[in-house]
Amino acid sequence: MGTNRSRTGLIDLVTHYPAGAREVTLSRRTFVTAAIGTAGLSLSSRLPALPPNGVLTPEMFGAKGDGVTNDTDAFAAMATAINRRGGGTVNLRRTTYIVGRQLKGVDLNGWAFPPADIMQFKDLRLPLVIRGNGARLKCAAGLRYGLFDRATGNVFRHPLPYTDIRQIASPYVAMISVKQSSAPFELTDLEMDGNLPNLQIGGPYGDTGYQIPAIGLFLQDNRASETVRNLHTHHHGQDGVEISGDEARRERSRLVNVVSEYNGRQGLSIVGGRGYDFTGCKFNHTGRSKIGSAPGAGVDIEAEGGKTNRDFTFTDCEFSDNLGCGMVADSGDSAGVSFTRCRFIGTTSWSAWPLKPRFVFRDCTFVGTVVHPFPHRDPALATQFYDCRFTDDPALSPTGKVYLGGDKPGPIVNMAASDNVLFSRCYFVLTHNGLLPWSWRATYADCRMQQASPIAAYPKGKYLGTSSIAGNVDLYGTKVIGTLVVNGKALSKGLHGGEPW
Repeated sequence: MGTNRSRTGLIDLVTHYPAGAREVTLSRRTFVTAAIGTAGLSLSSRLPALPPNGVLTPEMFGAKGDGVTNDTDAFAAMATAINRRGGGTVNLRRTTYIVGRQLKGVDLNGWAFPPADIMQFKDLRLPLVIRGNGARLKCAAGLRYGLFDRATGNVFRHPLPYTDIRQIASPYVAMISVKQSSAPFELTDLEMDGNLPNLQIGGPYGDTGYQIPAIGLFLQDNRASETVRNLHTHHHGQDGVEISGDEARRERSRLVNVVSEYNGRQGLSIVGGRGYDFTGCKFNHTGRSKIGSAPGAGVDIEAEGGKTNRDFTFTDCEFSDNLGCGMVADSGDSAGVSFTRCRFIGTTSWSAWPLKPRFVFRDCTFVGTVVHPFPHRDPALATQFYDCRFTDDPALSPTGKVYLGGDKPGPIVNMAASDNVLFSRCYFVLTHNGLLPWSWRATYADCRMQQASPIAAYPKGKYLGTSSIAGNVDLYGTKVIGTLVVNGKALSKGLHGGEPW
């Protein structure tokens, strides 16, 4: 994961159905969607009637909530009742509910060990409210995740890429999924524990890693507002949260104090949607549990299946110590994302990879290298950094490690191209082995830079306002418009060698 982001999830998944020779090509998003749409068995029609106030508990459907009994079927029955009504309210107790069950003797989706439904909600026309009240949904220990021989149950391994679904096992597709609903959704005060360390891990699947659904919260094509507060979603085989939203909707969604950590592939995947606000969230330690699958990011903003990503905000959020990038955006049609007072810490990979238009960072801290800011001839589309801090200080890393581009320390911002990438009132404080930015035509306005390493750095570009640099730098090709002081000496205005701008 050190130098290049894997294209995991970008290749098509060709699924082979055992009965017949039909093949279906599915994107990652479609694969998850299809699985959620058909996982599990249909429940009995003999379900408890909804009370007049529409408030349900899993105990009404037989759940024990004792941390021992498997309550999967009770939750599925409760969800079915709410789907029939078109909405409702769920009240959970402050206890541990064991969920996750694999179906035996059922050829569902062609998977070897398909999961039963837990809470899958769809086409709701009335509000859905889930009050967690501090409850924990915990995946049952010992369930299979990965590829297994359907006859023997033994681990099945095959060289990657491998996309035959007949050996797939998953404990659940999503603990909670809400799909194609036209009424508001609210989820509060809940822990979702995928129990990844205590699952049986089989062979990998996909292009790399484990591209098999096992998601905490999945939100898909909902047309009304979504509100998620105080959610701890962790140790899932795939993603803590996945969003595949409706780009045409006018409502906004808010996710507040969501902590998504130690998941196998992503803390958060956004594969489509518009109007999502994240406040006080943490997307940390992806790939640091029993398995890790590329991209291994804290947050992956990656539009798929013809969808677009637009208008997201992240405020007071953290992206730290992920196997892959803290935040990555480099494929699909994504644009218009802002980050305010966020912290990005790269320990084994890039702190951030914002290779999409109109990404703006304000008052953010970057510990470790930022790679591939988006360059463009139109300054409004290029990546912009305002009042940000860039450092290589290991004291700010939870592991004491800071990723600087590979085996040899490199620049704190590494730009393959840099036209109009803007750094305004930014501070670069490199007190260890890191180098100042590598750039050619970036814009630096009122910036302060210092570097302890004796190796030459190349923060070339256009300098506006009043800036200063302390350290060994090569500025050939730089254009000074304002005031630039390098190692105590003011450079003359104008172009310092190179081609005219």
